[in-house]
Amino acid sequence: MIEMSIESIRVSLMNYQRVVILKEKNAERYLPIWIGPAEADAIAVRLQDVSVARPLTHDLLRSVIDALGAEINCIIVNDLANDTFYARIVLYVNGRSMEIDSRPSDAIALAVRANVPIFADEAVLEKAGVLLDKEAEKAAGEELGEVKPEELEKMSAFRDFIESLDLDDFEKRRPHGK
Repeated sequence: MIEMSIESIRVSLMNYQRVVILKEKNAERYLPIWIGPAEADAIAVRLQDVSVARPLTHDLLRSVIDALGAEINCIIVNDLANDTFYARIVLYVNGRSMEIDSRPSDAIALAVRANVPIFADEAVLEKAGVLLDKEAEKAAGEELGEVKPEELEKMSAFRDFIESLDLDDFEKRRPHGK
C-alpha cells in the first residue's frame, strides 16, 4: 500500500467532468480518478472547511459510523478494472477490522471527514499512476512512435486529461495549510 494525499480536484474543460488527483506522499506519482460532481463538491467542501447548514451525506455516514461505535482506520483504492476504480473503507468494529466496498469518491469524501489516511494499492498505481517529473514531461513531448506501446495502453483512460494538465496550477489550487 502506498500512502496518497489529495493534490487537487479539477474540472475537465473537454467534458466538464470532475477528477480528483491523488499524489503519492513520498514520490512524484499521481493518480487521477474521475468522480461525480456531488462527490467532488463533498470533498472540496471539507477540504476548504466550508460550513454547511445541514449535514451532507458523507457527514451523515460518518455520524452513523461513530454512533455505532466503529472507527474509520483508512481508505484504500484497491483495484482498477475496465477503467473503473474500486475502494475499501477500513473500519475497526468491536476490536476487529472490517472492510466495506465503496466507490473511491465516497471513500475519499469520508476520509477527509475522519482525517484518516488514503492508500492506493501498488497494482492500481502501476496501471493508472502518472509520473509528472522532468523525464516524464520530456517523454510526453517526444514523437508518438518513440513511446512504448505498453505505456500508451497503461494511460489510455487518462490520455486526454493528462495532456491538458497545467502543472503550474497545482500549487495555486491546494487548500491553505495542506
